[in-house]
Amino acid sequence: MTLVQSAIDVFHRAAEMNLEDPVREGSLLCFPDYGQVVMTGDLHGHRRNFDKLIKFCQLESTPIRHIILHEMLHAEPEKIGEVDSSIEVILDAAKWKTFFPEQVHFLQSNHELAQLQNHPITKGGRIVTDDFERGVAEFMETNQIDEVLESIDEFIASFPLAGRSPNRIFYSHSLPDAASLKQFDPMCVRQAADHLDLSEGGSAYQLVWGRRHTPELLDELGKSFDVDFFLMGHQPQDYGYEVQHDRIIILASDNNHGVFLPVDCRRTYTIEELTKRISPLAGVM
Repeated sequence: MTLVQSAIDVFHRAAEMNLEDPVREGSLLCFPDYGQVVMTGDLHGHRRNFDKLIKFCQLESTPIRHIILHEMLHAEPEKIGEVDSSIEVILDAAKWKTFFPEQVHFLQSNHELAQLQNHPITKGGRIVTDDFERGVAEFMETNQIDEVLESIDEFIASFPLAGRSPNRIFYSHSLPDAASLKQFDPMCVRQAADHLDLSEGGSAYQLVWGRRHTPELLDELGKSFDVDFFLMGHQPQDYGYEVQHDRIIILASDNNHGVFLPVDCRRTYTIEELTKRISPLAGVM
């Protein structure tokens, strides 16, 4: 089997497994009241940190551990002129899903959604959606990548929107901003993937793109989702994480200060206790 056909097959199988995930209800991952959820921040093709997550999780020997990945696309090239290599990470993440279908999970993010919708994103003077496609062509060693891109789109379209654990913690790439709250329908997380409104202005779109979060917004969303705390990414963190309003922890996994946060589902936490559990990826040996 060629590399192209192998990649298409992996993305297709991983998409099916995302849709058939036993902890999934609509577009919400409902984790059990036991085991552990490992929440990450934006990954952006960071190979070393992705490998460290695999090493930490040891899914083959820890069947009650879950890992959540999001914003895997659009790596920042180390040198001018280098292509975006994040296809390698997202392909390996899809393979990881096929190896551990009940433990590896994904969340919809704004960068993945932009790639799915062919919506250009500019970052550092580059149109990263175009750079990703060039990276796919170079990695696959072919310009005939339409089928590969279609399979990646199928994979991205299968992502759920959010997760929730019984200890009242909500997991998502982001949250709608305060100005969008009146238009946001929290029931979107209960919709099946093929019924989601991912267009600009839709609730799913607002969930992955929002940035301005106020205490009042968090009070409303806390009631809607029946949670106390929110773990997310989306907002760059040069030093790994930030705590906002004593209710949000923003994580980043895409740089040398990248972190992850393991949550034990059987116990409740204060925001201080959750913060103490944040772990640097550099410390995983």
